[in-house]
Amino acid sequence: MLAAVMLAMLLGILSSSTARASSSASASPQASPAAASNPTQAQLIALINSGTLTELKWSNFSDYQQRVSKFYQTGGYSLAWIKNNQATPQALAMIAIIKRADLKGLNPEDYDSLRWDGRVAKLAPTVANPSDNDVVHFDLGLTICAMRLISNLRIGRVNPKHFNFAIDLGPGEYDLPDHLRNNVINAEDVGAAVAAVEPPYAGYRRAEAALPIYIKLAAQGDGQRLPDPASSVKPGKPYNGMPQLIARLKQLGDLEPNADTSADGTIYQGVVVAAVKHFQRRHGLEQDGILGAGTVAELNKPLAFRVQQLQIALERYRWVAPNFPEPPVLVNIPEFELRTLRKQAAEFVSMNVVVGRAYRSQTPVFTDLMRYVVFRPYWNVPPSIQRRELVPKTERNRDYLAANNYEVTDRSGKVVSDGTVTDDILSGLRSGAFSIRQKPGPKNALGLVKFIFPNNYNVYLHSTPAPELFSRARRDFSHGCIRVADPVGLATWVFRDKSGWNEDRIKATMNGAVDNVQVNLDKPIPVLILYSTAVVEPDNEIRFFDDIYGYDKALQKVLDAGPPYPN
Repeated sequence: MLAAVMLAMLLGILSSSTARASSSASASPQASPAAASNPTQAQLIALINSGTLTELKWSNFSDYQQRVSKFYQTGGYSLAWIKNNQATPQALAMIAIIKRADLKGLNPEDYDSLRWDGRVAKLAPTVANPSDNDVVHFDLGLTICAMRLISNLRIGRVNPKHFNFAIDLGPGEYDLPDHLRNNVINAEDVGAAVAAVEPPYAGYRRAEAALPIYIKLAAQGDGQRLPDPASSVKPGKPYNGMPQLIARLKQLGDLEPNADTSADGTIYQGVVVAAVKHFQRRHGLEQDGILGAGTVAELNKPLAFRVQQLQIALERYRWVAPNFPEPPVLVNIPEFELRTLRKQAAEFVSMNVVVGRAYRSQTPVFTDLMRYVVFRPYWNVPPSIQRRELVPKTERNRDYLAANNYEVTDRSGKVVSDGTVTDDILSGLRSGAFSIRQKPGPKNALGLVKFIFPNNYNVYLHSTPAPELFSRARRDFSHGCIRVADPVGLATWVFRDKSGWNEDRIKATMNGAVDNVQVNLDKPIPVLILYSTAVVEPDNEIRFFDDIYGYDKALQKVLDAGPPYPN
């Protein structure tokens, strides 16, 4: 459903730094004033070397200084946006794009949107001789703002590494000064030249198309707030906020504008209940049709907040490497969903997942390659879980480990105990000299299969002996690894091209007598663990999810501070 969306998001996480690094890789040193052949060039060089243009809202352009220098050096320090003391058609087109930057999920004022009309006016034909100062400052200012805009559209504003998103970045191929000089300043269609740098993913385009819808809704206002019910309102019960509820559901598109609600009156029933269920599904809530505190809170969420979620989704899309290998396995943490891409030869797979708890055991955002699958695996208990959870339980009950199918091993992996824990064994567990692992079988915490993509976090996909958790709307219960609802379906997809490994053999191996069976993949599969609280489905349904780890809030705080952004 959200395949392309999800892909871009995680991919997004990936390529921000890639492109960032490449966009500055060819940077040139500061220009020497000796390069100037006239006062205009001398002034331009001096301003570039200062790294500051005071009339810009964000006057410090030190993060773009070398790229600006290279851009003008390549052009012999001639003005790029001015001809005969007038703004070129391309300059006016770029200014128009800047003014509409909000439709791209960006802040137009980061690019001086409100100041450009006044600057253009100083260059108007009625001004016989614009000052050299006005001309140079106009040209340099527009170059800086155009670079910021193009870079922000191409790679996002903030490097994902700033948030400890662990992504291995490939080599970059993006040269910002070169793109601006060769593809934009003389372009017949500046809009097309700028749009060409945006992510190529269908999910990005859908999110971009959804943003103006919510910008318009937000401009219309949130309407009357739904009253908080004293207790949950079930279908068939009275609710004194029915008019506000109906209006809100119609505004958001969950209830048809011409839906007949005349029979509902003050009773919560009929098509309104169906519309609430639809709203709940779109917002990752329990689809029970009950007006509980959580559902009412989501209905009352300001529309400006939904705009922000879509803006952040677009930002993360721009972190995506355009040449990332396919087909990947995608996991969107706030959505609690795993899926593969639709646009591929392999069958589409989608399933619920359980991710790490929001407190202390969050699932990390990263990418890696799945290399093998283990059937009937051991669970090697991480030292942190051993120390915090299992050792205290063993201290209270020396038979706890044996009763739960654990065994104790030394550093070589040799089993030293699988029964009652002695004082010596307990001492070794406390010190870390001994480790705990759980024996294979149906009660193993990893279930009957795990999918391994080696990484520093020791995080992987696996089945579980506790399938009841998949039916819950919010599913952050793990220690960081990702539990999958349909391990057989995922294994079948992973082995789709591996001879002899059909669904029957997979089931037989999972339920067989041989433990710890490792099967290597013929070709590694990219795995993307991403984080997006706004997703637009292929049918253009817009979905929102809770910011369970606070990553949206952290990113928004950085964006609110304005440029230069962390990179």
